Amino acid sequence: MAGHSKWNNIKHKKGKEDAKKAKIFAKMSRYITVAARTGGLDPEFNPELKVAIDKAKSENMPNDNIERALKKAAGDQDAADFEEILYEGYGPSGVAVMVTALTDNRNRTAPDVRHAFDKHGGNLGTSGCVSFMFDRLGTIIVEKSDQVDEDELSLLAIDLGAEDIELLDEVYEITTSPESFLAVKNGLEENGFQVAMGEIGYMPQNYIDLDDDDDKKKMSKLIDMLEDHDDVQEVFHNWNMPEDWE
Repeated sequence: MAGHSKWNNIKHKKGKEDAKKAKIFAKMSRYITVAARTGGLDPEFNPELKVAIDKAKSENMPNDNIERALKKAAGDQDAADFEEILYEGYGPSGVAVMVTALTDNRNRTAPDVRHAFDKHGGNLGTSGCVSFMFDRLGTIIVEKSDQVDEDELSLLAIDLGAEDIELLDEVYEITTSPESFLAVKNGLEENGFQVAMGEIGYMPQNYIDLDDDDDKKKMSKLIDMLEDHDDVQEVFHNWNMPEDWE
């Protein structure tokens, strides 16, 4: 189940990042600032900014930090120096990896990303080498509970514009186009459904298993090293990470 692995990856990543709040806040501030400068300061009309602010709040980022990031977008011309770059490559045993970064110096970021791949049994590829294996989609997670009526959730999500909804072991995963993401997420919340996670990102079309424990360790370390980089915002991959993998 692709969605099941996606949700496990998110929980796995969040658990590791809880000890890195300062770095997370810095990344979130940059994300908010760049999203606001490129799409406008109103999150109701800027899906990327809405996602950025929601992510920041889910990490318990103080409102003052969020406001400072927005003010920087409105008045600090230095923020325009940041650009979004998408890196593509392969991890151990051919795992496809997509890395999104916000950087003010691509000559610094690219070698660092390449080094992470090289160090952990992978290689940085050229543009387009793995992106055809992913779809750009919105993903909304609603956790399964006695208070959530599956039929009601499914009908509402589809009516709001969702493309699909899948019941997994512990959650409902709702997929949308990037354009309808905000309408679906807002509509669910307005109707009383609690969204555990919402993002616009790259969803693998298929996941692959790693049978060798050494490859699993290398892949896990590759993800950690990339995510720990100041310029890296998100890492997407098609490794079917085991539920109990640390």
